[in-house]
Amino acid sequence: MMDALLTAGQRLAEALRAENEALAALDLPRAAGLATAKMQAADAFAAAFATTRKLGVRAEGTQRASASDLTARLQQLGDENRRLLERAIAIQSRVIETIAGAALPRSGSGAYGAAGRLATARQAPAIAMATRA
Repeated sequence: MMDALLTAGQRLAEALRAENEALAALDLPRAAGLATAKMQAADAFAAAFATTRKLGVRAEGTQRASASDLTARLQQLGDENRRLLERAIAIQSRVIETIAGAALPRSGSGAYGAAGRLATARQAPAIAMATRA
């Protein structure tokens, strides 16, 4: 049973590594495409962990060293994943704010129009955006 947990942990580590690589390169569509694999790996790891805990299985000998190494690796990858996800969210928020700000109508231009009256501000056209991951 411990082998199943270690295998699931390695699968999760690989999923985190791949997503971290995409996030570090700011390849957000690729990172989004890897989310399903990461969630499936996390679910499999959680299930294997719950089963080993329920059965009272403990790592012995070389498995203990492997489990300790894997724990440290998952902690490091998880911390990096959180940091990179927070960075990606902040960047996306700034991009959205910039686009939304550019689409807002400006107050008067300060120019004069017909009959010496202030020219009315032009209304910005409506904008809709859609993206696919």
